[in-house]
Amino acid sequence: MVKILLVEDNEMNRDMLTRRLEKRGYEVVSATDGLAGVEAAVTTKPDLVLMDMSLPVIDGWEATKRIKRNPNTAAIPVIALTAHAMAGDREKAIEAGCDDYDTKPIELLGLLDKIARLTGG
Repeated sequence: MVKILLVEDNEMNRDMLTRRLEKRGYEVVSATDGLAGVEAAVTTKPDLVLMDMSLPVIDGWEATKRIKRNPNTAAIPVIALTAHAMAGDREKAIEAGCDDYDTKPIELLGLLDKIARLTGG
């Protein structure tokens, strides 16, 4: 079973996406801020991280950089989830170490395709 770490501070978004992913057979663990997300990446060893970019404590940009700098978590694919849909935001996410980028509100089928491509399943 593919394990996904969902780093999202908005409870409603976290709950909705968790239920949808679990319904499709994914195991979902979650964190509610960027620092907890970095720690959860180390302790839970997910197959993929869905990273909100606007997070408390440390933002998703910094959390992604820390995950990618750690040799124990560097290979974990990260998909940025953000309401930032301005020109250059995708490039900024890739530059921070994200493997892909998706905007909110989430179009679930497109996100599932990205998850499958990055996890091989």
